[in-house]
Amino acid sequence: MTATVRDNKDRSRFELDVGDELAFANYRLTPSAVIITHTETPRALRGRGIASELINGALDLIRRDGKKVVAGCGFVVDYLDRHPENADLVA
Repeated sequence: MTATVRDNKDRSRFELDVGDELAFANYRLTPSAVIITHTETPRALRGRGIASELINGALDLIRRDGKKVVAGCGFVVDYLDRHPENADLVA
């Protein structure tokens, strides 16, 4: 996939366009961390790795901003367990 994850600061969520569909991860900010509270992938796109791509891109943006991440939803907890290379980001 060649789409880019973006930070929609006005809506407090990371977004990934997939064709005409939109996957997103809502977040809340603290002074030092981003709490990802919910990840949503359109039903038609589930099972294709879209949510993983979304969270991977979100973590890249969080890392670039020098912040930490707090997994506030089950998908992000599972993603971080499967990707220990991101342990440096976990608050």
